[in-house]
Amino acid sequence: MKPFKVTGIQYAALPYRLEGRRVEVMLITSRDTGRWVIPKGWPMGGLSPQEAAAVEAAEEAGLIGEIAQRPIGSYHYLKRLKKEQSKSIQVIVFPFRVEERVEDFKEQGERTARWFPYKEAAGLVAEPSLRRLIRDFGAVQAANPIVRTLRNYWAWRFGAYA
Repeated sequence: MKPFKVTGIQYAALPYRLEGRRVEVMLITSRDTGRWVIPKGWPMGGLSPQEAAAVEAAEEAGLIGEIAQRPIGSYHYLKRLKKEQSKSIQVIVFPFRVEERVEDFKEQGERTARWFPYKEAAGLVAEPSLRRLIRDFGAVQAANPIVRTLRNYWAWRFGAYA
């Protein structure tokens, strides 16, 4: 298989919440095809990648919360453009712990948003790399709190996300 030639970059928020040890991920529908995706968008002048991802979560789903400073990974997809062209996009994904959802937001009425258990959410997205990111992230968050704390310390100490 020929490797992707990345011609664009976007930043995404992976909206999640914890209900005890249960991890839920919010997915939204894309405006054009209606498939399940996470909030994402292009870089924004004057904003860091993670800030841009948080803005997308607010605009596309009305989400307010805390964005992680480090990404958990990335995935690729082909963005359809006008005149039957497409562009390969690399999407950098930042965890976004949702604190609340506002009623009025920019793209209200243009998308459907829904919470799913993380394993179900992973099964609903089309991109295999995003599916894997959601599953791995959810498994870490669902772990025993002591294990999660140790993994977070390890990530902080050695510079890798656990």
